[in-house]
Amino acid sequence: MAADAPAIAVDPAVRRPLGDISTGAERFTERRVERILALVVAIGSVVLGAQAFLNALGSVQEDPRWHEPLMTVVFVPLTAMIIALFVGFLTRTTTTVFAVLFPIVLIVWPLVTAGRVEEAGGQPWIWYLINVATVAAAMTFRLAIQAVWAIGIPLLYGVVRAVQLGFAPDQLTRVALDVAFAIILAGVLMAIGWMLRAVAVGTDAARRDAISSYAAAAAADATEQERVAVAALMHDSVLAALIAAERARSDRERALSVSMSREALTRLANADQDPAEGSDEPVSPDVIVRGIESAAADLGVEIALDARVDAASPAVPGRVARALVLAAMQALANSVQHATGSGLRGEVVADRAGVRIRISDTGGGFDPATVPDDRLGIRGSIVARTAAVGGRARVHSDGTGTVVTLAWEHAR
Repeated sequence: MAADAPAIAVDPAVRRPLGDISTGAERFTERRVERILALVVAIGSVVLGAQAFLNALGSVQEDPRWHEPLMTVVFVPLTAMIIALFVGFLTRTTTTVFAVLFPIVLIVWPLVTAGRVEEAGGQPWIWYLINVATVAAAMTFRLAIQAVWAIGIPLLYGVVRAVQLGFAPDQLTRVALDVAFAIILAGVLMAIGWMLRAVAVGTDAARRDAISSYAAAAAADATEQERVAVAALMHDSVLAALIAAERARSDRERALSVSMSREALTRLANADQDPAEGSDEPVSPDVIVRGIESAAADLGVEIALDARVDAASPAVPGRVARALVLAAMQALANSVQHATGSGLRGEVVADRAGVRIRISDTGGGFDPATVPDDRLGIRGSIVARTAAVGGRARVHSDGTGTVVTLAWEHAR
């Protein structure tokens, strides 16, 4: 009823049984259906196996020299399979062994019963295990192979039974009826298993979709709450910076007001990132180039980046490099979101004067004046972030595309 499953299965009949999978809550129903099926198959196998074993004890149809070895070959794997189904461990291994072994037993059956036509009356004990083998196959093989076993095992039994009876005309009708009954029962069992799995997979998919919808709604609510919190924080920070600037009289007070202003801009710029400015440890301008390339890769876009870094270019403070990379990343994200990355190009120039970054696309453009006040992509993540480290940002957009220019100069 289940076999090796890929990470995402299309047909529920190709799933693995419970004993061989390690899944989470996303397959909650499927795991329980597998467990129920395993227990049902185990109980049915106990009943049919007991009938077969009792008939085998007194069977005289096979050669006495083959009787005990044949029983051992059949009933030891059957017992192991039943135990595995009950405990939910090694179910796939044991069901595979029995499903493969039983057809071999059927093939050798005419050999072990050769020359004993007079003792061939009544049902042989292997008859009771035909559907045990078919459900064992249904617990481990894919749907196509399940169908082969459901039809092939009864037909193989019919052939070997006819050989055992010497193709006696008066017995062939009974054999044909036995084969038809076994095929019908195997088909019904296989269909029930497939149907239950289909329902389980559908239930898990519905649960997964519901959880995703709830998570999306919760994320949207959290974003809105965070936006309100950021607005309140910025109001307090900016107000405090303005009051400090207005009351500043000495150089120390002016320096403090500048520091407070820069901190407010940094918090605004990094509202969607780590709020810290980062280390001031100087880094090479190449770090900025690699950062922009990495940001483009994270966004899943290809960018034609023209990097011209002067070998004599001084190092850039770490927080400046980080701010420029994050601002460029926001420009890339805006291009991908609003212009699908059409004609996306980048340029990084680093020399003795400073660092200049240019991100452009050939999208439809937009009117910066129409951007809502609560959207911080340009105002916060680009303009304010660049200004917080002493740089400048310029956004130009029209019908031919959008160009974002970032510039930072070394101290003279």
